[in-house]
Order: sequence, then structure tokens, then C-alpha cells
Amino acid sequence: MSDYLDTARRVILTEARGLTLLADDLGDSFARAVDLILAARGRVVVSGMGKSGHVGRKITATLASTGTPAQFVHPAEASHGDLGMVTQADVALVLSNSGETPELADLIAHTRRFGIPLIGVASRPGSTLLRQADVALVLPAAPEACGNGIVPTTSTTMTLALGDALAVALMEHRQFTPEHFRTFHPGGKLGARLAKVDDLMHRDMPLVGEDTPMTEALLVISQKGYGVTGVTDRAGHLAGIITDGDLRRHMDGLLDRRAAEVMTPAPRVIAPDALAEAALAQMQDSKITCLFAVADDMPQGILHIHDCLRAGIV
Repeated sequence: MSDYLDTARRVILTEARGLTLLADDLGDSFARAVDLILAARGRVVVSGMGKSGHVGRKITATLASTGTPAQFVHPAEASHGDLGMVTQADVALVLSNSGETPELADLIAHTRRFGIPLIGVASRPGSTLLRQADVALVLPAAPEACGNGIVPTTSTTMTLALGDALAVALMEHRQFTPEHFRTFHPGGKLGARLAKVDDLMHRDMPLVGEDTPMTEALLVISQKGYGVTGVTDRAGHLAGIITDGDLRRHMDGLLDRRAAEVMTPAPRVIAPDALAEAALAQMQDSKITCLFAVADDMPQGILHIHDCLRAGIV
């Protein structure tokens, strides 16, 4: 088992040293690559063969999810019609460790023929890809973690990190916010964490007026199924809330009272544009099961703790 751990640590440290070299070697070409992408009216077309292709697909997904339109074009498919996907409005980001991958030839030629900006990523400055590129991003000379230099390991890790660096630099320049991020991540854990109260709340709220007899208020509580009702003043502002705790405290003569006499005034509320995650935290801290969403003192909806849990917010 110790041999396995020794190998794992050697691989990780080797790749970490490659990333350090990459960070140290970054220069003006990286900034020019970012400017080239920002100037494009179309998409970033990412391409690569083999392991570079797999890395390219991940870079494409990262770009697209952080506000930079991107698509992956397989170089072999490009030679059989998919070059039509690459337009003069685009910028090409082509990956190849050697810079001499033969399957990339037609794609490179297409970018040169139609004046499509080309960013090349490779480890050999004199390679065909980097000589043809408008911006050459050179991977530093770093040993592969396999120990014999034949398995793409350090090189693919550096390429992936370089793609992440491009995506984040573009994201920060565009002032990409969590709300923008949620637009591209509506599902899964990320989407749940970024959901807003407005996305989950119910607009058909249990509400009664301050002068409503408790006989009617009890019907509203029972019909709506939240175990509570909001109480509004004459202007429609949320003045209070009636919970089962309020009912127990006013049990003596309850049916002879009006809503304003039973309610808890100034209840805890939350804004509709607040994160649902924040609403859940507030409900858990206060040991309550519902929150009214309020804007300008006017109730907009009601959020139950089960709505948050069903959405995957935990």
C-alpha cells in the first residue's frame, strides 16, 4: 500500500510543479488571448485531438457556463463538414501538446483562409500550430507524471488549468455574478444553492385582514395548508402572522377574537430576491417552518421549509 501512496504523491507533486512553471511563464500572450476572445462577436471554437480533445470539451463547458459562448468541434469531424460551424465571427482555441497533430491541419488552414483569429496551445514554440497562431500560448517544459514521458498527464493538467485561467479572467472582466451563473446552472446542487426565494415561493398566500374574525382565520389556515396565515392592515401591508403557537396562547375565547388580537406583530420576513439558502438558514435558526416574502412591506409570497428541501437546498 505504501508503494501506491508513494506513486500517487509523486504524480501529484510532479503535476503541481508543472502548474507552478505554467503560472511563472505566463506573459503578454495570455492577455492578448483574453483580448482576442473579448473582441470576438461569435463563439470560442475549441478543438483538440485525443486527450487534448477531452480537455478541450471541459474547457468549452467551463467557458460556456461562465458567460463566454463556446462550442467544441472535433478536428476529424471538422474535415468532413463541421468546418461550417467555424465562422469569421468566432475565435478558435486549438489544443495540441506537440503542435503537430495531423488531424488539426484542415481546421488551422480554415482559420487562415478566412481570417478567423487562432489561439494555439502547445508545448513546442516552433510547432506548426504555434507558428500559424495569432496568439501562441506555450506550455512550459515539464516532465509527464508517468515517469517515461509517454502518458499525457502533466501536459493535460497544465492545459486544463490554462483553460480555467482564461475562463475566470473573462468572467471577472465581464463582472459575471452568481445570478448570471445560475442562469446557466438551473439544475443540480449549484442551481439549488443559487435559487432565489422568488423561484420557490407560493403566490397563493394565506392572508386575512386585521379585523377578520378568528372563525374565518382558522378556515384560511386550514384551507391553505401552511399552518399559518398572514395578517394585513388596511393598506395591504403585512402587519403580523398567526401560527399554531398563537392559537394555543389565545385558546381561551379564541373564536370570539379578531386576527389582530391573536397575531404576532412584525413577523420575520425575507425579500423575494434573497437566496433561498438564506431563507432556509433563517427558518432553521428561528425554528420556524414558513417565511413570508415581502417587498415594500407588501406580502409577495410564502416559502415553506419543505420547498427548500424539495429543491435540494440543505
